[in-house]
Amino acid sequence: MNVGIIAHNSKKNLIEDFCIAYKGILGKHEVYATGTTGRRIEEVTNLHVHKFLPGSLGGDKQFIEMIERDDMDMVIFFYNPNMIAPKEPSVADVIRACDHYNIPCATNIATAEMLILGLGRGDLDWRMMR
Repeated sequence: MNVGIIAHNSKKNLIEDFCIAYKGILGKHEVYATGTTGRRIEEVTNLHVHKFLPGSLGGDKQFIEMIERDDMDMVIFFYNPNMIAPKEPSVADVIRACDHYNIPCATNIATAEMLILGLGRGDLDWRMMR
């Protein structure tokens, strides 16, 4: 399965901790991330991460293109709802694409843990049967 990960700057440490905690599950799948987030995940987990451009330079658009091609199976997008800046990836555009193409998407740690544990149990295997 292809797992997409994006994190706004203020959530980079949280996404690192999340990926360390669930490295065993993520290591069994293909991980895609925007530039800086992907680099940081690789550094703390030693997982291979397919990296897009930084979100502010079009990485969010690359994410959306992958979603539109039905090549993304799950998205985790940690953002700061109190600090939406123009240089951060577009939360609304990514979530809208996930909703349009029925891609499970988590925008907070609680939902992300439910999705990642479900991925580990095989709950998202239905995506491979379509």
